[in-house]
Amino acid sequence: MTDFAATKRLFHLPEGIVYLDGNSLGPLPRAAPARLEGTLRDEWGEMLITGWNRAGWMDQPRRTGDRVGRLIGAEAGHVVMGDTLSIKVWQALAAALELRPDRRVILSDSGNFPSDLYMAEGLAGLLDKGHELRVVEPEALAEHITDEVAVALITEVDYRTGRLHDMRALTAKAHAAGALTVWDLAHSAGALPVDLSGAGADFAVGCTYKYLNGGPGAPAFIYVAPRHADHARPALSGWLGHAAPFAFEPRYRAGDGIERMRVGTPPVLALAALDAALDVWDGVDMAALRARSLELTALFIEEVEARCPRLQLVTPRAPDRRGSQVSFRFAEGYAAMQALIARGVIGDFRAPDIMRFGITPLYIDEADIRRAVDVLAEVMEGDLWDDPAYRARAAVT
Repeated sequence: MTDFAATKRLFHLPEGIVYLDGNSLGPLPRAAPARLEGTLRDEWGEMLITGWNRAGWMDQPRRTGDRVGRLIGAEAGHVVMGDTLSIKVWQALAAALELRPDRRVILSDSGNFPSDLYMAEGLAGLLDKGHELRVVEPEALAEHITDEVAVALITEVDYRTGRLHDMRALTAKAHAAGALTVWDLAHSAGALPVDLSGAGADFAVGCTYKYLNGGPGAPAFIYVAPRHADHARPALSGWLGHAAPFAFEPRYRAGDGIERMRVGTPPVLALAALDAALDVWDGVDMAALRARSLELTALFIEEVEARCPRLQLVTPRAPDRRGSQVSFRFAEGYAAMQALIARGVIGDFRAPDIMRFGITPLYIDEADIRRAVDVLAEVMEGDLWDDPAYRARAAVT
């Protein structure tokens, strides 16, 4: 039984703030500053360049990858950290397309994160072999998985609405049609149980600064299924994906398995912070986390609908169809969110009119939910959002 009161104490949460934006950036784990200080002082400071060997910096991407892998149902040794999510999408998609050379359709849905679509569009143009990015409505995805499709590129949880795709069913449908899958876990890793191995996923990618609390700019991860790991070609032939980086050979030779998906130098400091954040998960049962998430999201939906009738729910009501966020539509959603933030309730906004609230049981409890709804009701009932100061758009929404 996971003690969520105990996990909440493992995070620094500013006094007077209800933080409902962990689906965008997780809060600071209390252990992270000391871990970073130790890495800076005892490793970089005292070991200098010898830290690559003595402190194990070179192996960090695999070690930390296995820790993330445990949370997403990956086989040991098949997740590696590094680079950004967009780069990992590009790597996975390029490798998958090469495994299906006779097909030209990349299938995705309109709920996918736009940068995934940008990467797919750019890759198709670069290959210049007639590939087509075909984007359909989320509900129609399964019916469009045909024998034309090379790869289905799917974000498991819709970043705007919180809608949850059925990974197992869609992967099975893709395989039956001879297609491969690339799953983006940006809004599911650390938010709900994921079983890549059990679902038969081919490739998966994700970021670690949201529900995994790795910090701003924390490195991304990539998963390659064992059946593909030794022959999926890394289109980005990076130095550290080479079979023998320090042999300095003039020609590229791909490393074994997941190692070939490494590109550049490991971000040592960022991985140290992430490693500290992952310590929190050592005592967390993912089934318990999911159960608590569904309880809290249901409470939030119930209370907001009862007290804020002008807000329109866009997140699925059915528990098995939503992730760990709740989203409402409101024409003045940006201004309303700024009014909430000014009163100590932090969520975020996604164009054109979506107010998003991340519900993270590691540090959000029922009292937080009720306080957030109290403030939201106050803002909506009094039209407190109707202030020019709240309409001025910041760079990050």
